[in-house]
Amino acid sequence: MTRRAVLIRLLQKHVSTDDREEADRCAMVRLAHELGEPLSRAEPKAHFTASAYVVDVNGRRTCLVQHAKLDRLLQPGGHVEPSDISLEAAALREAHEETSLEVELHPSAPRPFDLDIHEIPARPGEPAHFHLDVRYLVVGRGEPCADAAWYAIGAAGDASVGRLAEKMLSLGSPPRP
Repeated sequence: MTRRAVLIRLLQKHVSTDDREEADRCAMVRLAHELGEPLSRAEPKAHFTASAYVVDVNGRRTCLVQHAKLDRLLQPGGHVEPSDISLEAAALREAHEETSLEVELHPSAPRPFDLDIHEIPARPGEPAHFHLDVRYLVVGRGEPCADAAWYAIGAAGDASVGRLAEKMLSLGSPPRP
């Protein structure tokens, strides 16, 4: 099965939790079909990314990163590399690279955990484009690096991070095995 086929199947099977996420899911399915290389950052209009909403083993804190280019407090994440065997692997790699935490997928959360489309503003040498973000719930252990920090769930980040916090809290139990 091609990477595109795996992506489309993943998106088709995802159960959205609200109208906004469902609208994003439908757009993502369409774009997964239409884009020449949907997982490549070379796609100028839009491309898929992977991110991780990292929570501690007690499910009380989340590790967020001050995004240098967007100047916002966000969950770790980024572009899918050709060497990533899956979007899950990309999310775990990005979470570890950006936080220095030991990370693993949450044992009982849906995979993916959330879908979101957001615009990335133009910068020198890069036009405005959309990130089609496939998000996973991840458990992190350790102390984060200097550019990341632990925050109480729901106490920091933008509305998009707030939606992830609400979804995490709705699971009802901490991620400990």
